[in-house]
Amino acid sequence: MDKNDYYGGESSSLNLNQLWKRFRGDDQPPEILGASKEYNVDMIPKFMMANGALVRVLIHTSITKYLNFKAVDGSFVYNKGKIHKVPATDVEALKSSQMGLFEKRRLRKKYELEDDTIDFIGHALALQIDDAYLDQPAKNFVKRVKLYAESLARFQAGSPYIYPLYGLGELPQAFARLSAVYGGTYMLNKPQCKVEFDEHGKAYGVTSEGETAKCKKVVCDPSYLSEKVNKVGKVARAICIMSHPIPDTQDSHSCQVILPQKQLGRKSDMYPFCCSYAHNVAPKGKFVAFVATEAETDDPKTELKPGVDLLGPVDEIFYETFDRFGPTNDPDADEYDGTTHFESTVTDVIAMYSKITGKALDLSVDLSAASAAGSEE
Repeated sequence: MDKNDYYGGESSSLNLNQLWKRFRGDDQPPEILGASKEYNVDMIPKFMMANGALVRVLIHTSITKYLNFKAVDGSFVYNKGKIHKVPATDVEALKSSQMGLFEKRRLRKKYELEDDTIDFIGHALALQIDDAYLDQPAKNFVKRVKLYAESLARFQAGSPYIYPLYGLGELPQAFARLSAVYGGTYMLNKPQCKVEFDEHGKAYGVTSEGETAKCKKVVCDPSYLSEKVNKVGKVARAICIMSHPIPDTQDSHSCQVILPQKQLGRKSDMYPFCCSYAHNVAPKGKFVAFVATEAETDDPKTELKPGVDLLGPVDEIFYETFDRFGPTNDPDADEYDGTTHFESTVTDVIAMYSKITGKALDLSVDLSAASAAGSEE
């Protein structure tokens, strides 16, 4: 059951009219932006690591037969006022101006590295969102770099990321289709959904429009149980519609730029990234860009300015902050964070699955069961 008239809750993809209604109320989008139905704008925009946990979950559940993916063109990093390509091949690594020749030799040995090189590896390869990892055991860091390398090699693309055609809203719709195959029923536009509890505090059903559906377990997002969650953080986000790719990203139709915290004097990284008509999320010639970060102030416009400035001219821009919540009875789980990939989210999902079913999820799957079109296709 969903109180919205679209799939996916907070992680849905909206068409242009829905986007306008959410941010601009009754105003109508200008005709120059093109047809509403050609837009699929993610509300929680994230890429997928090509060899990551979400891809394994999608293969394990056979969801991949309902989805088409395309590789993301490139990954970039911001350093000393310039955007640099994160090398995807040996040739790119040799040509990169990110570090000098002698530093590249030291990097092969991994010792006595300059601070900028440590910053690059930690944030552009291990995809850490802050510098806390420097005081933690190395095992998790090595695993993250290994995942990056394996994901990069997976489709031989310019980045380790893939992304579904028509946006992330395709994911909940694909699970809805699979659910229907096994007898599940989806109800959209159900107002005032209320979780019912017995005298022992155990959930036994959900009521809407005077009818109660009884069940053994209820799974829901925090908006349905506001009294059983705590605020654990806040994400600031800008959503932009543009008529060009992000400057200095080699005309990439899809890419991510990482702004490490040190470069901005912040406590956490900032992530501008974009998709376009190449992934069927906008009309021909239009690009949808996002800038996201863990919010450190209550002023998203000022806080996101370093990332928004890198985008160049924008046709339209929308700002918002949203709170992240965790259940009061589980301090380790929370909502979508400010990262631009799904690894931390899927870890939470798998933990929930184990708590609900009492079973461990075996994700040792044949990864060749999923494919993604290259950026040139």
